[in-house]
Amino acid sequence: MEAEPDLARIATTVGDPRRIQMLALLMEGRALTAKELALGAGVEPATASAHLKRLLDDGLLESTAQGRHKYFRFASEQVAQMVESLMRVAPRKPIAVRVTTPVPLRHARFCYDHLAGALGTGLLALMLRKEWLQDDAEPKQLALTPRGVKALERLGVDVEATQGQRRQFACRCLDWSERRDHLGGALGAALAHELQARKWIERRKHTREVRVTPAGEEGLAGLGVKL
Repeated sequence: MEAEPDLARIATTVGDPRRIQMLALLMEGRALTAKELALGAGVEPATASAHLKRLLDDGLLESTAQGRHKYFRFASEQVAQMVESLMRVAPRKPIAVRVTTPVPLRHARFCYDHLAGALGTGLLALMLRKEWLQDDAEPKQLALTPRGVKALERLGVDVEATQGQRRQFACRCLDWSERRDHLGGALGAALAHELQARKWIERRKHTREVRVTPAGEEGLAGLGVKL
């Protein structure tokens, strides 16, 4: 007999404010040390260790030892998708994001594996305006039009392979700095990957900040992206 998933266990694990904060920190898309996660979650190292053990035991994180440090990251892409979904449905705290968020991050950054900030919202606005994407019947989900397939394939995106991935294909993801939606899901990740391959964007080392290159400025302007 197939065992049922223990939803209550996972709900309790991610329901702890410190643990969900650690998971949110990993949405940057890079592995972090226990010290970095403790600092980001505002807890002492010993407390962080207990929380990380719970996340490891429940299969949400995996760890890799390198030198003197142990690095933590999501155990699977499905975990990142779960956290992203929670971020979309969670109520918004009344915080002054525009004042406290560094300007470069507001301009362009990674949200796990897809683009956010003014660049991310600008790309989605373009794709909707040019009718490459349209809203699906499912809330927050987006459908790719035949026009969009042709346009993205011209950019180098392998649409068929992207559609075959076991994750949401294309969805709206509320941008916490712009307060508008950017493109999430497999298509958002594929587009970000292609822009990097074309050297239109560069990710700054050890941060999720993204720099648009001169070639990228020209290419994006040619597409009609307003930054």
